[in-house]
Amino acid sequence: MLRFMPVGDSMTIGSAGEHTWRYRLWRHLCATYGGPFTLVGPREALYDKEADAPVSYAYADPDFPRGHLAGWGEGWLHMAPLIGEAVRAHRADVLLVSLGLIDLGFYTDAEQTTDSVRDFVAAARAARPRVRMVLLPVTPNIRAGHDAPFAAQVAHFNELLAKTAADLDETSSPLVMASPPPSYDIHTDTYDGTHPNESGEHKIAAAFAEAMHDAWGLGAPYGG
Repeated sequence: MLRFMPVGDSMTIGSAGEHTWRYRLWRHLCATYGGPFTLVGPREALYDKEADAPVSYAYADPDFPRGHLAGWGEGWLHMAPLIGEAVRAHRADVLLVSLGLIDLGFYTDAEQTTDSVRDFVAAARAARPRVRMVLLPVTPNIRAGHDAPFAAQVAHFNELLAKTAADLDETSSPLVMASPPPSYDIHTDTYDGTHPNESGEHKIAAAFAEAMHDAWGLGAPYGG
């Protein structure tokens, strides 16, 4: 069985009442991937905004595999120390990673965030040497629209992330950059300028699906 682990921040964990891009990708793979697979990870909850904590299990589809490693307000800096044990314990084959906004917004600059990426990759491979990874660039967000220095850091980090993925790519443990979701618009694909709504969830899922199909022939082009 192929085991996917979604890794991310608030856009990946999602909140109560949302389907999440994890769900959209799972539905796509159910329809297009020919073998057995599941989503895994040490966490299962959605974020509950009223409780201000990841305590909700209000998933719309009871068959959806809930496993993930995502947290509201967490970034590469937070996940790098956790990824090794998560990969080892859950025997993840493919990591689907969407991180960076939190690091750049609150903790580290583009170069420091890239150091966290390298630590993350090294820890994941130490736990499972043949693990595959798909990395998503930081998506458009409302802060970048009015904070020019932050926007510059996001653009710089996305460039560094692509270079790092190329530098660290290995035949036995491929590292693939997903293309930014096409036509992603914070006004129509998010509900608050940052977090994806239904159309945004589909576009992020499509970015991961297209990357895996193009790189490894896994699944099929995204059909929604």
